[in-house]
Amino acid sequence: MKKATLLFLALLVCATYSVNAYESDSLSITSPLKDSTKVKKAKDPDRKRTGWTFGILPSVSYDADLGFQYGALSNIYYFGDGSTYPEYLHSIYVEASYTTRRYGTFRLSYDSKFAIPNHRLTIDLAYLPDAMCDFYGYNGFQSVFNNNWRDSKHFSAEEGYKSRAFYKFKRDLFRAAADISGNIGGNWYWNGGVGFLGYFINSVDLEMMNKGKKPERQLPDIDGLYEKYIQWNLIKANEKNGGLHPYVRGGITYDSRDRQTNPTHGIYADAFLTYSAGFNTKKFGDHREYNNLRFNFNFRHYVPIYKDYISFAYRLAAQLTVAGNSPFYMNNYWNTLYIQRVLYEGVGGCNTVRGMLRNRALANGFAFANFEFRFKVCKFHVKKENFYIGLNPFLDAGMILQPYDIDESTLRNTIAENDPDFNTDELSDYFNFDRKSIYRPHFSAGIGLKAAMNDNFVLSVDWAMPFNKQDNAGWANFYVKIGYMF
Repeated sequence: MKKATLLFLALLVCATYSVNAYESDSLSITSPLKDSTKVKKAKDPDRKRTGWTFGILPSVSYDADLGFQYGALSNIYYFGDGSTYPEYLHSIYVEASYTTRRYGTFRLSYDSKFAIPNHRLTIDLAYLPDAMCDFYGYNGFQSVFNNNWRDSKHFSAEEGYKSRAFYKFKRDLFRAAADISGNIGGNWYWNGGVGFLGYFINSVDLEMMNKGKKPERQLPDIDGLYEKYIQWNLIKANEKNGGLHPYVRGGITYDSRDRQTNPTHGIYADAFLTYSAGFNTKKFGDHREYNNLRFNFNFRHYVPIYKDYISFAYRLAAQLTVAGNSPFYMNNYWNTLYIQRVLYEGVGGCNTVRGMLRNRALANGFAFANFEFRFKVCKFHVKKENFYIGLNPFLDAGMILQPYDIDESTLRNTIAENDPDFNTDELSDYFNFDRKSIYRPHFSAGIGLKAAMNDNFVLSVDWAMPFNKQDNAGWANFYVKIGYMF
């Protein structure tokens, strides 16, 4: 999407409102070089936030396929008497956005360490319709990405253009989750949670996508990669339309961070198991073979360099299928103990390897890493709110650990039986059968701009590019999100 991002940085300041604030209305600016510079001395030198505060942002964008996006999002915080600041007592996040061609985010989430004494409670409800969900095949570099097949702006049919929807399918996702954690002792915590994922999948709705478009801009009625994978039995009949999957999870956490949002020192690590179930239903078929157990491990380390102005942060994460099987549409869903962003998917995209195509490396198990320096360029106060502007240069990496088993001879026989019109000599346009390519790591790098209010409400704009054109021929992606990546 082409996001109108820079305008929102100014709107972050203009669209904030607070209740029960402290008395000072002064404006002051500080920098790493001179902390004491102030236009007027505030009555509260610690600038502790009290009461309720929230930021409101419009959600506006445009995409040639998804249309015009409109909506709004808000993060509401309650700090009480300020004794826990910058930790909040309660956080409520609300977002509602939609496009003229049916891509939307409808989400309500709640997070608190104080709703239940000595426990952290998170609740999340979301409905995420996606008319053009990305699908680039299995095993990352083993699946060849052909940009000319989808890029109508730079390639004609004679040059290989097929359809802008060639690497797409239609996916609607409903999610409900509740997670709780409690202290074991010291910095150790136990975790438990239950949830439900409902996937509704089909081919791209060409009639809807083409409505109102000029003939030269309409999507052709051809089979995309999703349809070919169905014909070639790489996507089974009982997984091609989605399914209903309740889950339960449990694990342990170590947390010595000084704060939840942009910590300057400390370690966060978790290890947990998630059991997901599948049912035999009339609509989706028999999914009992998709009962599975997954293991997740996350390690984050925050290293202070200069006060709270400069720090180094890195994250190592892995997700493995321990037992059972998983349908293809769940293999890009990255399990997390705390759902803080709209959707966690990997490998590729804004939550794992930035700059890389979303869901580019799809497999049964994967790992990734993120390394970034975090600079607070300046701090300032506007009336009753505390702000800072930050910059984050970063390096991301990801790789596949548990690939799909794609046997060339078996695949050729299946295609000959189910898709006889396909010329199997063209398989090299779809697959690289050298298994070494599967385990080749994916790299990207970029820089982020952060605008934060009261150390918690953070508008994040990241720009990233991959090292390999197979991960994104466009070479760069922009992401606009709320909060730090980790």
